[in-house]
Amino acid sequence: MVTMNQLNTKARNTWCPGCGNFAILTALKKAIVELDLKPENVVVVTGIGCHGKLGDYINVNSFHVIHGRVLPVASAIKLANYELTVIGHAGDGDAYAIGLGHLPHAARRNVDIVYIVHNNMTFGLTTGQVTPTTPRGLKTRSTPYGVFEDPINPIALALACDATFVARGFAGDLNHLTYLIKEAIKHRGFAFIDVLQPCVTFYNTYQFFRERTYRLEDEGWDPTNKVEAFKKAYEWGDRIPIGIFYRIEKPTFRDSIPGYPKQPLVKEDLKIDLTDLLNLLT
Repeated sequence: MVTMNQLNTKARNTWCPGCGNFAILTALKKAIVELDLKPENVVVVTGIGCHGKLGDYINVNSFHVIHGRVLPVASAIKLANYELTVIGHAGDGDAYAIGLGHLPHAARRNVDIVYIVHNNMTFGLTTGQVTPTTPRGLKTRSTPYGVFEDPINPIALALACDATFVARGFAGDLNHLTYLIKEAIKHRGFAFIDVLQPCVTFYNTYQFFRERTYRLEDEGWDPTNKVEAFKKAYEWGDRIPIGIFYRIEKPTFRDSIPGYPKQPLVKEDLKIDLTDLLNLLT
């Protein structure tokens, strides 16, 4: 059984002290340990942003991609070897701006991966510019007079895209976040978690969320009712729900592909002669 220490790496951590990414990394490690996953069977895919360094700080397979391309790469890895546990990590700018076009398709296809969005509502890596989730009126490096657009609602968006697992976590509630990641990994299908991840340097929201978040699981929530999940997705203000908004089971993308082999593609004996193609290109 792997331990927390065995999941550490020798890489020097350069996140700001107090960054919400620390909690997400710790929760991920705890989930791997508590589910007794083998590190060699886990793949972490990260995008561009402060969160992207996560792959350096955990001793599993990792793949660092260009901005906004976490989902297509994570999907390809899972289709090539469905025996792997594939966990994508993206920032709110990474996921909801340049990478937004990939979310509806990964969700509707029900690709069997976990997608964790580190949502600090600001571009922390590039010193605090506005992102698609920045609240209206907030003054940032790129909006000195305040944001004049309404933010995206990630939970409602994931529900509308037909994701089969939709959740929200808070980096200030480590135990609950660990629970959510474990449930997402166990879920067979596309599992989406939007994590409220304060940026202590450019937008410190720890106190705001500590005073307002509450766990859906503590209130007898039924995660199978999509209509009610939509209503909860728009609850924001004095009370902000965290937890599993929606969860159902249905065939995965791989289940639906005609002729997909019974074993992972990486184990198939594919004999393809590329001689003619190489001669054409040389």
